[in-house]
Amino acid sequence: MKQILASRELLLLTAIGLLLMLIAWRFPGFVAPSNLVVVFNDTSPLILLAIGQMIVILTRCIDLSVAANLALTGMVVSLVNIAVPSLPIIVIVLIAIGFGTVLGMLNGILVWKLAIPPIVVTLGTLTIFRGIIFLLTEGKWVNSHEMSDAFKAVPRTDIFGLPFLSWIAITAVILFSVIMTRTTLGRAFYAAGGNPHAATYAGINVGRTQFWAFTISGAIAGLTGYLWVSRFAVAYVDVAGGFELTVVAACVIGGVSIMGGIGTVQGALLGALFLGIIANALPVVNISPFWQMAISGGAIIIAVVLNAQANRTPGRIILKRAEYAT
Repeated sequence: MKQILASRELLLLTAIGLLLMLIAWRFPGFVAPSNLVVVFNDTSPLILLAIGQMIVILTRCIDLSVAANLALTGMVVSLVNIAVPSLPIIVIVLIAIGFGTVLGMLNGILVWKLAIPPIVVTLGTLTIFRGIIFLLTEGKWVNSHEMSDAFKAVPRTDIFGLPFLSWIAITAVILFSVIMTRTTLGRAFYAAGGNPHAATYAGINVGRTQFWAFTISGAIAGLTGYLWVSRFAVAYVDVAGGFELTVVAACVIGGVSIMGGIGTVQGALLGALFLGIIANALPVVNISPFWQMAISGGAIIIAVVLNAQANRTPGRIILKRAEYAT
């Protein structure tokens, strides 16, 4: 039993399989390959953001500004596209990644240099980023007819039967799996969150490591911002409003410890897929979408309990032994 609890990815993969079987029992078409491709594509933005959030949480931080970063970056590149419709899409993408990176760096510097609690920093920047969108647009929307065709085409382009957005998510999973397991930076993320004092003695600058975690999260959010607004062909102040909570939920459900130091890219992927399947299945089974938050909340509680059980290690009761000794 303990071995099963310790294998968070296996447990979650089993839960996803059972969930698909339950849905397919009443609606077989849901598990058709063509529909599963749609579900994965719908979940791709969540997968991307969950990877970035996982890295931040590993360092004992949290980034509640990822959805606001997405919205602001998406609005900026939309306005750039309106101003210069002929600008190559690769330049638009680089602007999105660069702008998102700067926003992530802002979070990282405030946490690192000023030692402000991450939840306070990112709650503040969340509001600031949304406010900047309003200042840029005075609350107006950027609609589909204002965007160039090339700007909107990228995430919808099919390659070998999968939309390009899905390929980006798959590439991110592979890339960050390698980074987290095969590089010094990846090991530093785990060390900084697992035992900050030991990491410091080992020569790891914990604050700088947290800074790079926020930077990566911001870069991913920036890229996702372009993909989001180009896919849905709309940009406005409340794009992805509240989505940061879903991102955190995906990480926690995927076995990423909120205490830091524990988690994998694969776990974040499975957590995002679990929530993505629920979000796509609710309309099919005629359940109100408002139940999604309740279901997600219940899944988070179960995940936290399972994580606590897996991390619990037997120890000696020293004081009691000392009492008997006297």
